[in-house]
Amino acid sequence: MGPSKYVIVLLTFVTIGMAAGALLQLAFLKRLEESSGSGIHINRKDESEFDNQTIASGLSLWQNDEGARTLRVGLVKQEIISWQPRIILLHNFLSADECDHLIDLARPRLMKSTVVDANTGKGIESKVRTSTGMFLNSNDRKHHTIQDIETRIAAYSMVPVENGELLQVLRYESEQYYKAHHDYFSDEFNLKRGGQRVATMLMYLTEGVEGGETIFPGAGEKECSCGGEMRRGVCVKPKRGDAVLFWSIKLDGAVDPSSLHGGCKVLSGEKWSSTKWMRQRAFD
Repeated sequence: MGPSKYVIVLLTFVTIGMAAGALLQLAFLKRLEESSGSGIHINRKDESEFDNQTIASGLSLWQNDEGARTLRVGLVKQEIISWQPRIILLHNFLSADECDHLIDLARPRLMKSTVVDANTGKGIESKVRTSTGMFLNSNDRKHHTIQDIETRIAAYSMVPVENGELLQVLRYESEQYYKAHHDYFSDEFNLKRGGQRVATMLMYLTEGVEGGETIFPGAGEKECSCGGEMRRGVCVKPKRGDAVLFWSIKLDGAVDPSSLHGGCKVLSGEKWSSTKWMRQRAFD
């Protein structure tokens, strides 16, 4: 067997492995949804908070199970937004207290947001991104609330905690936005620490925002409202506690250009969000 045939065989095994991993992830999420046995569901047409009885039903599942409490079993509801790119909307992923904790940590430490420079790997200011933000540090990660969030992200994404970059918290005020971009890297410099970015968990921390949608222009041919303008693609409205999990790579391991996404202009209110980027290997 020649060298080229060995490469073909290897790529075949890698593709099969990636496909199997995606199926296992969906099966895992489905089991989490069904594990409560209490029929807890979220009606997308009802944008209000869970009623007290539903919350009580979910909380009762955690009395003797710390793992279920950490993963919010019985409360998180997943919704497939797109298969290409792969996008999953996780309703009620964060509690109100967790949202408040992230905002309280970030508020006194906000600075003008930057983008990653391909040549140096350092953050530089850009008109592409007009928000303010900050990164949590190693001390912040010791708090049990942050540990719970990071454990939950790892469970639902099936990417180990150690592969994640530091959580980032962002604030978008009126007229602020983040133009469409990819989370994966196109340079060699940024691949040195943990390899390529494979997935992103974007969590919404505030309610009552007009505009500020997350748009995926490559996720469909229909139009959606993005900061008050109709644009092609899929738009996810920011809702407190919800999270969007999307993948920057395809099942064969190649980067996915259709994972292009952006933060639409905020029309009124403040949009707070938190982002976790996940790598191929442990991030140091």
